[in-house]
Amino acid sequence: MPPKPRTYQPAKVIAALVAQTGALRTAVHELCARPDAAERLARPTRLGAWTVRELLAHLAVQIDWVPAHFDDPQEGRPPLDLPGWVAAVGTVAPLLDEQARATARGEFAGDPVSVAQAFDRAASGLVQLLSEDEVRDPQRRFEIRLGSMTLADMLVTRLVETVVHADDLAAALGLDGFPHDRQAVAAVTRLLADAFAERAPGGAVELRIPPYAVVQAVEGPRHTRGTPPNVVETDPLTWIRLATGRADWAAAVDAAAVSASGERSDLRAYLPVLG
Repeated sequence: MPPKPRTYQPAKVIAALVAQTGALRTAVHELCARPDAAERLARPTRLGAWTVRELLAHLAVQIDWVPAHFDDPQEGRPPLDLPGWVAAVGTVAPLLDEQARATARGEFAGDPVSVAQAFDRAASGLVQLLSEDEVRDPQRRFEIRLGSMTLADMLVTRLVETVVHADDLAAALGLDGFPHDRQAVAAVTRLLADAFAERAPGGAVELRIPPYAVVQAVEGPRHTRGTPPNVVETDPLTWIRLATGRADWAAAVDAAAVSASGERSDLRAYLPVLG
């Protein structure tokens, strides 16, 4: 029997998204106030050919997506759950790349002060929407190209965008980490762990990501009691990087960022789970 789908408390998701967006806004203001801001905006990122400017443009588009499309009419697209979104979002990567580049050439093309102002507009629009009662309607649905989601699930996907790309920003700028909201990291960790378990169903491997998630996955003999024969354990940010293709499995194991024991504990064939 498949595991019961995980649910996310809307109030906690909203609070985490407000906090994570606020942390990003602060980071963008600090970046754009630096004397070398223009040079930093032109730096490469680990996302192919994107610069920091294009990364911020993409983040702004994703942060603004729900406010910009909140009142769009429903077109009857097929239902989409959160693991399904994780599995499918890579199929629209070329469109997301085009949007990021267009926004970087447009609203984000100016000097650092104007970049910070553009990011502020996107962040303010989301925070304002999240303060309204309509966003808490459990029956409300939201349609994207990939399908129709509950609005509550759509907000969880915005946590993925803000956590993963905040980590990308910190890496590009050489920062010693990012002040992520704890509940935001928890939700993203759990979603990516659940998506992994759905991609590699089974009970032969126990994936532990303390303190947020434990899932069983991979075909093979199912563990019933005692210490599982195949155990993988890592920290939340390392898991997020592995699950999104930001980190290499072998390098993470060699660096002791991942502990993997048992003959079925090599998970590289199942990674990344989000393209």
